[in-house]
Amino acid sequence: MATVVIMTVTVLVPDEDGVNALSEVAGVQPVRYQWGEPLPAQAREAEVLIPKFQLSETTDEFFAGLPRLKLIQLLSAGAEDWVGGLPDGILLSTCRGAHGGSTAEWVVGVLLLMYRELREFTAAQEAHRWARRTTDTLQGKRVLIVGAGDLGRQLRSRLEPFDTRVTMVGMSARDGVHAVDELADLLGEHDVVVLMVPLTSRTRGMVNAEFLAALPDGAILVNAARGAVVNTPALLAELETGRIRAALDVTDPEPLPEQHPLWSAPGLVLTPHVAGAARGVQRRSYAVAAAEIERWVNGELPDNLVHGEY
Repeated sequence: MATVVIMTVTVLVPDEDGVNALSEVAGVQPVRYQWGEPLPAQAREAEVLIPKFQLSETTDEFFAGLPRLKLIQLLSAGAEDWVGGLPDGILLSTCRGAHGGSTAEWVVGVLLLMYRELREFTAAQEAHRWARRTTDTLQGKRVLIVGAGDLGRQLRSRLEPFDTRVTMVGMSARDGVHAVDELADLLGEHDVVVLMVPLTSRTRGMVNAEFLAALPDGAILVNAARGAVVNTPALLAELETGRIRAALDVTDPEPLPEQHPLWSAPGLVLTPHVAGAARGVQRRSYAVAAAEIERWVNGELPDNLVHGEY
């Protein structure tokens, strides 16, 4: 009777949550490492790495200790800090799907905050004033979501129960999705524009003065993507006029310097890159990472593999 040999893939993980999550995947041997300390002996056999650090000059030495590395599995949906900086032949997969729900909640939350004037009512409460008045509503608003991936789809599913009219835009046209080339014709027809695109050479600075000028009076721009998708001086110029409003979870620069004019810009809701930072994020991230690595172990390519320009 022939002996069946089961291959085991070594995966380097940065914490005990990773060890626990990957221990459930058949054919995987999770090995804990600590950034800044010598790699464990098993690292020389590792084919997969889950990082909790950013690329820098010091990572070259780190990768030199991983001669069999073939795949890097991120715990974030964004990959712009990694694209173009990896050794040749190493694949890169994101954690797309882990943060869409919480990010969509943040978008709905800031829109309700702004349309229902919740900050103003909170200020009245603190001043012990019974300031009753009629506000605007999210109902019936025309929402343009720029980015038709997991984040965009998750947001659409949460906005439509509010009786909004949602239009989706992706890099290319497909069923139910407009192409980014159509943006110029769509911007003026929507009350809200939500940015949910990755940062690439095509999206960097996408929201410039011309883009903003095409928005109708009273429109709200929401950036849940990356700060550099928006030209900050152009946005500041529009906010200062009071013609449009904005909600930003990300900024350029980031973190925002203490004296930066965005802090006091009129009509702006600003949060410190926390849209996806909800309780359970680690568990959700490792669930996606484990599924991606399981595909790899079974001889398939990860679903969230980063291609080309990302």
